[in-house]
Amino acid sequence: MRALIIEDEEKTASFLRKGLEENGFVADVARRGDDGLYMARAGRYDVVILDVMLPGLDGWAVVAAVRQADRNTPVLFLTARDAVDDRVKGLELGADDYLVKPFAFAELLARVRTLLRRSPARPSDVITVADVEIDLVRHRASRAGVRIDLTPKEFALLSLLARRAG
Repeated sequence: MRALIIEDEEKTASFLRKGLEENGFVADVARRGDDGLYMARAGRYDVVILDVMLPGLDGWAVVAAVRQADRNTPVLFLTARDAVDDRVKGLELGADDYLVKPFAFAELLARVRTLLRRSPARPSDVITVADVEIDLVRHRASRAGVRIDLTPKEFALLSLLARRAG
């Protein structure tokens, strides 16, 4: 799964990237709104995590432009702006979820996984190798129909090996 993090605070961006990568994501970071918009339009991301207050374009403009470009990529606002009006504005502009800083990473991860479950499935969301099925969205693996309990690291390693068979 690919995630785009559009966040200007270096510490927060590094924390998000590290946490997502430890949970099986490939994460790219943009520190400016205009750079993030370019990456969102040019790349294929499964989820975008977006701050509101950014240099260049603000998060409001980024999400509006992404939606105007007809991208259905799930967008989660992650911002310190906690007023009800801000949350309503973000959701009305096209964001799929809104989380206020400070936040618990476990909650952010749960929200991202929920957004991914809701988005239309693509053929590449499930990898099958012999009788092993790996569901990249739900972070689940099974063999011969029996679920395999894996840690996040084990799941990331299994999915990496399955994607690079041979």
